Amino acid sequence: MSFCGVVVETAMNITFPTLMAEFHVTTATVQWMTTIYLLVVAIIVPLSAILKRRFKTKSLFVVANLLFILGVVLDAFAPTFPMLLIGRMVQGIGTGIALPLMFNIILEQVPLPKIGMMMGIGTLITAVAPAVGPTFGGVVVSTIGWRYIFIFLLPILVISLIIGLVSIQQKSELRKTSFDFISLLWIMLTFIGLIIGFSNIGNGHFLSQAVLVPIVLGLIGLVLLVHRSLNIKTPIINLAVLKNGKFAGHVLSFFALQLISLGLSFILPNYIQLVNGTSASIAGLIVLPGAVLGAIFAPFGGRILDTIGPKKPLMTGSMLGLLALILFVIFGLHLNNVMIGAFYLIFMACVGLSFGNIMTNGLKYLPKQVKADGNAILTTLQQFAGATGTSLVAAIIAQGQAKVGVSKAVGTAQGSEHAFIFLLVLGLIEATSLVKVVLLAKED
Repeated sequence: MSFCGVVVETAMNITFPTLMAEFHVTTATVQWMTTIYLLVVAIIVPLSAILKRRFKTKSLFVVANLLFILGVVLDAFAPTFPMLLIGRMVQGIGTGIALPLMFNIILEQVPLPKIGMMMGIGTLITAVAPAVGPTFGGVVVSTIGWRYIFIFLLPILVISLIIGLVSIQQKSELRKTSFDFISLLWIMLTFIGLIIGFSNIGNGHFLSQAVLVPIVLGLIGLVLLVHRSLNIKTPIINLAVLKNGKFAGHVLSFFALQLISLGLSFILPNYIQLVNGTSASIAGLIVLPGAVLGAIFAPFGGRILDTIGPKKPLMTGSMLGLLALILFVIFGLHLNNVMIGAFYLIFMACVGLSFGNIMTNGLKYLPKQVKADGNAILTTLQQFAGATGTSLVAAIIAQGQAKVGVSKAVGTAQGSEHAFIFLLVLGLIEATSLVKVVLLAKED
């Protein structure tokens, strides 16, 4: 179910020109297909810890699955664009419940010696689905039509519902906790402001009103949320867990790696098409081997962590990520398709070794009773990184394309080079933070 949630997000991006023509909407309007979905997911995910404490795991799963199915049916047969948006919002609620629930089930039901491997399989979904989505969406749109993107998900969702009903068990006791609606209001203000603000960067100057006003409102919401979360007894999202330095270091690394991953998944297909003049379907196929390698490495990396500990897989992953980003920077103006495929393979090996293991190793520093809060923070930041990473990279590339006197291909290459440098800085932050917390753990 989580795979369906992530894959449909990136699969829809490739349908925008088709949707614009069919429903007679502009580029700015059609982008709400993704923005509204990410907004709803980002608002629902922080509620996961308190939902887990108040409701049975299986009940949450069933509600999430049925909502997702309802959203998919609405979109598959939507006669108007507003109905499409309603369907995407309903899907967002389902995904927002499902993503953190998947990791909570793994943490509760999987034996300790196998948690690394199973967390690897869980994070495989969120790491690989963004690369699979454009290929899947491109093939379906060009052959039988965009509505079948949703129709093909229905049998997978029904199968997941049956498997969940059979296998999900209730491991933790339910607690009657109060729901703080004021915190929910601040969560909504934070993510609506920040996501809309960052989404508008690509359409105008960073200092424009359309960018600054939402971002400022979002930051005000964030300050109010942090203040309230630290000063009430039962916060919706327990930000106090970030006072644990080792967990906070893993959170920073996780957030930076997700930003890099989503940034590359935007840059590379555009570079292949706009600079190298290759078709969209071929562009999807060029990045697909990297996605497959990431899929293979995710459970393998988790198994290594289970067997010999976190240091080697995490450090190896960080070094591979930095190597890939350095190569992208060096050859940024002259990347051919073979080089892109090869460098992306190196980076996805990093994702496979690092992504799930950062989550697993970070959560081990939290007491059992607040692991769900830590998972809520990690999954929330993952969604926020997905919503903002693409916008930031797109804005950097747009600056290159806007240069006077250069072709779109040259402008895209120059903008991409600058974007690679930005991602390399994030890679250095990720590696530095990870080295610090792993070395601190060694001293214990």
